[in-house]
Amino acid sequence: MSANKQPRTKFAAMVDGTPEEWGIIMKSSLDHFTGLPDRVLAHMEMLRSDFGGFAVDRLEHSLQTATRAAEDGRDDEYVVCALLHDIGDTLGPLNHAGIAAAILQPFVVEQNYWMVDKHGIFQGYYFFQYVGLDKNLRDQFKGHEYFDYTEEFCRKYDQCSFDSSYKSMLLSDFEPALRRVLSTPKSSIYLDEFGNAPNASTA
Repeated sequence: MSANKQPRTKFAAMVDGTPEEWGIIMKSSLDHFTGLPDRVLAHMEMLRSDFGGFAVDRLEHSLQTATRAAEDGRDDEYVVCALLHDIGDTLGPLNHAGIAAAILQPFVVEQNYWMVDKHGIFQGYYFFQYVGLDKNLRDQFKGHEYFDYTEEFCRKYDQCSFDSSYKSMLLSDFEPALRRVLSTPKSSIYLDEFGNAPNASTA
């Protein structure tokens, strides 16, 4: 159905909405949610040919990071985090880690969210001294329960994934795992007490 033919509400302010109109909105919202993996994959393609001065483009860096994690036996959720950790580079060059973490937060456990959210600071250990910043900025988190977990991600998978001779898996190889992870939310204000999205037919 084209966008022009889809049912739409008539209210101008939310306070005037009817249960029937909110049913229309919920149906549209649920349809939109199911398309999330496709939109994420399309955005990952935007990282292709964007080198930012590195030996490989941002997509290849992401694929290398995820491939290393996958070959090391990490589970789907971790690998998807590795794949998407820099997805915020295009729209949030000054807070890319936070953007990636925000996308992933509803679908991942707390330690994976924290790892993605803080990886920019931890990655700085390897280069901040060359750009006038403190390479030990990560030390502010020493003693945190996820410090070692995030340090390991950067050391083993992220900082070493700029190798133009490395043979990465393809983006399509990660698609099944990405679809599984991004179709199963763990937490959100839009989920009911049982972890289910509201039913459009009863909204």
